[in-house]
Amino acid sequence: MHIIEHIYINGNFVTPEGDEWLDIIKPADGSVIGKARLANRCDAERAISAAHAAFPAFAATRVETRITLLEQMYASVKAAEAELHAAILLEYGAPSSRSRWMASYPADVIRHVIEELKNYPFSQQAGRAIVQMVPLGVAGLITPWNSNAGFICHKLATAVAAGCTTVIKPSEYSVLQTEVIARALHRAGLPDGVFNIVTGRGDTAGHAISTSPKVAKISFTGSTASGKAILRSAAETFKRVTLELGGKSPTLILPDADAASAAEMAVQAGFINSGQACIAGTRILVPVQRKAEFEQALTAAVKKHRSGDPAEPDTTVGPMVNEKQWQRVQRYIALGEEEGARLLAGGTGRPEGLQAGWYVKPTLFSDVTNRMQIARDEIFGPVLSIIAYHDEAEAITIANDTDYGLSALVIGQDEAHARQVGEQILAGRVMINTLAHEPRAPFGGFRRSGIGREMGHWGISAFLEPRAVTLA
Repeated sequence: MHIIEHIYINGNFVTPEGDEWLDIIKPADGSVIGKARLANRCDAERAISAAHAAFPAFAATRVETRITLLEQMYASVKAAEAELHAAILLEYGAPSSRSRWMASYPADVIRHVIEELKNYPFSQQAGRAIVQMVPLGVAGLITPWNSNAGFICHKLATAVAAGCTTVIKPSEYSVLQTEVIARALHRAGLPDGVFNIVTGRGDTAGHAISTSPKVAKISFTGSTASGKAILRSAAETFKRVTLELGGKSPTLILPDADAASAAEMAVQAGFINSGQACIAGTRILVPVQRKAEFEQALTAAVKKHRSGDPAEPDTTVGPMVNEKQWQRVQRYIALGEEEGARLLAGGTGRPEGLQAGWYVKPTLFSDVTNRMQIARDEIFGPVLSIIAYHDEAEAITIANDTDYGLSALVIGQDEAHARQVGEQILAGRVMINTLAHEPRAPFGGFRRSGIGREMGHWGISAFLEPRAVTLA
């Protein structure tokens, strides 16, 4: 049994004042594999005070010093990659191909921040004024369960690059990953108080961070509903806020696309991270004149995916993170049929041969209209919808007819034309014939997909405030 009974405050692992214990559930079979003691509001306030006390000295450090600290972070997190991979497989249940990436990404993203920091313009001339980029203060970093370690390392590295101290509130459903990362970061030797980790619930530890007058900045990744609550709380003390929230991303397949290769890419985009991804391309738009052909190709592509034990090499879709998420996905699959969508693959219930664990059948609907709930709501599971369009103008209208605007994918043989179409889609990231991640580009969304941007120099700027010093 895994027993986690410490949080991290001011350079030390300490016992939280919070006395709530949470079961650690293995999603592959639903069994209890440990317990974790959660931080409460008082613990969060202690962590905030530590970060607040450490801020003046850390904000005054030279860029070269911060680069050295980030290099130490990179080396320490990289050394923990195998241990982190084991934790991800056990606690989250990502298939091995995905979990290997999830284990290597935390170190990689620190390296990307180092490269950006080396060239970041902390001082610029604007006419007679010198514009100085000044660290905001204590940053509250709140991370989600679907890529917890990666978000911790990226947000922390970016804040450190800017000269901010931090209080991190990771998801309580990722305690094993947090434990591995916390110990790796401790070994990196950052000054006391620069990072503090309080694993607790959003309505206690998270609320303390979003309401504290000592916290100047919130960087949150998670649900749109939680983002709204954080934004309301942060307004009272005029916190700067970056929110990376939900998505209902379109994959627009153009009439000149090859059916088989387009279907493979579209399904890969939709089933990324077992469908538990804000960027998942769950609305697949196809030309009505080729609808039957794309239905056949997409069905074949979906049926190549296997939902099962994440430790098995042929598994491509792992279990949902917990029973609550499994129930949510099941409700939406049933709702799709009730709304009149036609089921081409998958459906409700566990896949054949699996009696335990939070597994979902890879599911594909057709005859979906953009008014149906399965086309409007973020399901956060391996459930895809085919929506037919009559012409390019209608396709763009459907793609943009959403409450969200995080990501989009356009697939077509004529890449120049595909780009022209993609530039008419209102999303923070538009990919043309690729699913490749570009770490130097800004990441974030329009509308309810969030506020602000992460990644690249835009990410560092989000932890800074410009000050203009005008000369006579």
